[in-house]
Amino acid sequence: MRSNIRKSGVEILTAIFVVLCFGLIRTFENQLFYDPFLEYFELDFKNLPFPQVDVFKLFCGLFLRYFLNTILSLILIYALFRDGEILKFSTFLYLFFLVILFVLFFVILNYFPDANWLLFYVRRFIIQPIFVLLFIPAFYYQQQNFKK
Repeated sequence: MRSNIRKSGVEILTAIFVVLCFGLIRTFENQLFYDPFLEYFELDFKNLPFPQVDVFKLFCGLFLRYFLNTILSLILIYALFRDGEILKFSTFLYLFFLVILFVLFFVILNYFPDANWLLFYVRRFIIQPIFVLLFIPAFYYQQQNFKK
């Protein structure tokens, strides 16, 4: 009984720590990452051309943010499920989506100058920890179905 309470306490503290880290990344995004689209998407961007960007710096900033969100998400997933297979599968999914999203982002940026909304949503998946919000309920549902 006591070990279950201690285990739950560690899981809760880990989850709180990860959520706070997500908040810190979001709070200090202007200082931590090069991303001219932060300001661009705050404006009425529907009729504006994409801002001029340093492609290498933009790639590095987006990659760093995706990497930090991925590491925190994987920590949270492991803390909640304590399952190595789920962690491996999540890692694979994050790597798969990294490639897909970055290719989409730079293709849209370079070849579709009128696709503002599409770029907005692809970028959102890169810079926000949206996948963890999808994976946790899916893995929970999967675990519940295997117990039956």
